[in-house]
Amino acid sequence: MEMKITFPGGKKANAEMNGMIVPTDQPVEEGGEGTAPSPFIYFLSSLGTCAGIYVLSFCQQRQIDTAGLELTQKMEFVADDNGKKRLSRLTIDIMLPPGFPEKYRNAIVKTAELCTVKKVIMDPPEFIINAYNSH
Repeated sequence: MEMKITFPGGKKANAEMNGMIVPTDQPVEEGGEGTAPSPFIYFLSSLGTCAGIYVLSFCQQRQIDTAGLELTQKMEFVADDNGKKRLSRLTIDIMLPPGFPEKYRNAIVKTAELCTVKKVIMDPPEFIINAYNSH
């Protein structure tokens, strides 16, 4: 599996994979144009949307009406000894749709915890970064 990162101008970086392009840009206050989410926003949103897909599929498989179903993700940051902020806690609240069966409350939480993005963070990969001269 491979992803190509290209730079269309300014502070923009695009991720290209499987015929799709995921555009990124930096906020104006960081020298970008703010035309797309920053890579970190995509990272945060990948956690919530991944959990969300698991929750949605759980309901769909059981034919539970999903009208009103939504997730809210809250992020907490703390400063380290050097004053640099780091993500310290991420909380996802599932707002269950009206009439959601009580017997599934614990199961839907466990289902959200199956999120693949979360699993990768909990068991991080090895990172290898190389630099080569272009042809």
